[in-house]
Amino acid sequence: MEFVWFFILPLAGLLIGWLVRWSYARFELSSAEQKARRVLQDAIREAQEKQREALIETKDLLLAERETLDREARDQRREIERYERKVRQREESLQERLETVSRQERALAEREQQVTEREGAVDEAGVLLNAEMEKVAQLTVEEAKQQLTANIETEARRDAHDLVRRIEAEAAEGAERRSRAMIVSAMQRLATEVTAETSVSSVDLPSDEMKGRIIGREGRNIRALETLTGVDIIIDDTPEAVILSCFDPVRRETAKLALKRLVSDGRIHPARIEEVVRKVMRDQEQTLFEEGQRVLFELGIHDMHPDGVAALGRLRYRTSYGQNQLAHSKEASVLAGFIAVEVGADTKSAKRAALLHDIGKGMVSDGEVGHAELGMDLARRIGENDVVCNAIGSHHNDIEPASVEAIIVQIADAISSSRPGARREVLDSYLKRLEDLERIAGEYDGVEKTYAIQAGRELRILVSADEVSDDRAGELSRTIARRIEDEVTYPGRIKVTVIRETRITEYAR
Repeated sequence: MEFVWFFILPLAGLLIGWLVRWSYARFELSSAEQKARRVLQDAIREAQEKQREALIETKDLLLAERETLDREARDQRREIERYERKVRQREESLQERLETVSRQERALAEREQQVTEREGAVDEAGVLLNAEMEKVAQLTVEEAKQQLTANIETEARRDAHDLVRRIEAEAAEGAERRSRAMIVSAMQRLATEVTAETSVSSVDLPSDEMKGRIIGREGRNIRALETLTGVDIIIDDTPEAVILSCFDPVRRETAKLALKRLVSDGRIHPARIEEVVRKVMRDQEQTLFEEGQRVLFELGIHDMHPDGVAALGRLRYRTSYGQNQLAHSKEASVLAGFIAVEVGADTKSAKRAALLHDIGKGMVSDGEVGHAELGMDLARRIGENDVVCNAIGSHHNDIEPASVEAIIVQIADAISSSRPGARREVLDSYLKRLEDLERIAGEYDGVEKTYAIQAGRELRILVSADEVSDDRAGELSRTIARRIEDEVTYPGRIKVTVIRETRITEYAR
């Protein structure tokens, strides 16, 4: 029995375990099926919601696309309507133009018919007139034609002459305007200094005791210094200073340098004075030569003969109405270069001639030959070309200018000499010269007003058109210019301009 139970009990345990496991498996299976059904239901609901959302989005997109298409369709309809309006307007305008052209063609045809009728009438009248003229004037048709041709030719010549005069006047006006623009441009590009003329120099002394040594025993030292240098030495109460007076700046500078060396050295006696003055003169020659070289280097002018360089350097101590001649020549050279560039002339020759145009002022002459001729002769000797020599000799119209460079030198010289501040002149004499210019011009018949302008460089005269003709105006300007040359003292040149104007005024009522 026990043996049976020994087999039954394990089998019963196995059966019970299998039943429990089978029950648990059935429970798990039913739970999984329920979970699967729930997941399936959730997925179905989520899919349905996404489907609804997709339908809504699709409807929104369709609505938006429909609105866009409707808007574009409306815009296209408006654009088509606008084009249609433009086409209708153009058609109406074209129709109006066609009607206008038709009216003009009808009017033109009527006018042509009228002209044809008038030509016929004129031909008939011409035949009658020719016959009548032959009876009255006893002229044949050929003779009348010849006389009419002569009259027409005379009128044509007069009209051509008036046209030529008008063209010449316009050309002169344009040339004047362009030349003024060139000169103003050249003047604006040049910076210049104002002149300061002086005829005295002072030498500082270490003490007043040096004045007695300069005078020397019985005045022999001061007499030797004045004799060798040609300078007046003024020793007065000015403390620790001596005044040198001389109108020749070269002599004044020589005396100044010599006196400074003597005072510095302390040995002052006639023999030492002569030695120092000679040494200073030699040094001055070298200094002036170097000054000429410096100016040539600044202007970019090369290959000049040493005699020309030395003569150019001597202009450093030459003045005209207070204007330094070397500075004036340098300024004129720069101006001539500017103007030559503007007009297309030879810039090198113009600058060279303008720099050397007053070189004769640094040369010693007997007074009978002018500085222009002296400068021209020197330029020939040092090998300058014919253009430069002619420009130097003709810058004051002593000879006839032979090139445009010579005219440019005249212009540059006049600008540099007559610009404000270039030269010093006493106010009373300046005003007196202006008064004399206006007085001389006002003494002639037909002169209404006179104006001295540009610091007395130009005299403008207004004349009555009834009393003075064009030919008379030219003669009047020459007469006044000759009289100014004879009666008035002035530097440079004075331009005399006579203005004759006719004004005719009518009123349209």
